[in-house]
Amino acid sequence: MIIIKHIEAVKKILSLRYKPGGSTGFVPTMGALHKGHISLLEICKAANDFCVASIFINPTQFNNPADFEKYPVTLEKDIEMLEAAGCDLLFLPLKEEIYPAGETPVHYELGYLEDILEGTYRPGHFQGVCQVVDKLLRIVKPSTLYLGSKDYQQCMVIQKMIEVSGNKVSLQLCPTVREPDGLAMSSRNLRLDTIERKHATAIIQALKHIKNNLTKGQTDSLTTEAVDELKHQGFKVDYISIADASTLLPVSAWDGNSRLIALAAAYLNDIRLIDNIELN
Repeated sequence: MIIIKHIEAVKKILSLRYKPGGSTGFVPTMGALHKGHISLLEICKAANDFCVASIFINPTQFNNPADFEKYPVTLEKDIEMLEAAGCDLLFLPLKEEIYPAGETPVHYELGYLEDILEGTYRPGHFQGVCQVVDKLLRIVKPSTLYLGSKDYQQCMVIQKMIEVSGNKVSLQLCPTVREPDGLAMSSRNLRLDTIERKHATAIIQALKHIKNNLTKGQTDSLTTEAVDELKHQGFKVDYISIADASTLLPVSAWDGNSRLIALAAAYLNDIRLIDNIELN
C-alpha cells in the first residue's frame, strides 16, 4: 500500500497507474476505522482496478469544536487494517493543502436537503462535508465513490453536490454494517463506556419497532412511541422521522406503496448517535 500526504504526489501516482478503460474506486474516511469502513473497501476492491482510501478529520463539518477535539485518532491501527484489506493507496491530506489560507469556500446549492433532519441540528454541517468531498473527488478523480448507508442523508447530500458541481463520478451506497447486537458500527462507538454501550442498542430497537408496526395510514403514533421509548432509556432525542426514502421528506400518512425509511439521532450522555433502517 502506498501512503501519500501531498496532493501533487497523489495526482502523479494516479496518473502513472492509469490504464485506458480502467477504474479507480474511492473510500473517503475520517479514520478510527471499523469493519464498516473495511466492508466499503472490500466492495471497492472487488469492482475496481485501483482502490484509494483517505483519512482526514475534516474540521469544517464539526459544529461543536469539542466534538472535533474528541474525535478518535487511531492512525497506526487504521493503516494496518487498510493494508490487510488490500488498499492500493492511502491519502492522508494535510489541512493546509485541503484548506489553503485565504481561500473562499465554495457554497453548494443543496436545496432543502441541508435544512432538514441533521441540517436542523447541525447548521452548516453539510456544506463542510461537501467542501471536503468535492476537493477529494477532484484530486483522486475516481470512477466510483463508495459510502455507507448509515449516513443516509449525507449520502443524498453528496449525490446532490456531485450533480450541482458537474462531477461524473458514480456514487454507490453500501449496506450498514452492524455489531451482533444490532448497533450500527460507528467511530463514535469508541467513546461509549460499558454501560452506555449496552444502552446504545435502544436506537435500533426503536427503529425496528416502527418497522414491525408499520401499516398503511397514519404513522405519527409510531414516531411518538419510538421517541418516548428512547427518552425512557435515558436518551436526549434530536429526531426520529419516517420519511420518503427517495426524498427524505417526512411522511405522516403512508399510502402502502412508497418506499420509506426511518431515521434517528439521539444523545446518550454527550455522545450523539445516528441510525436508520428501510421500512418496506
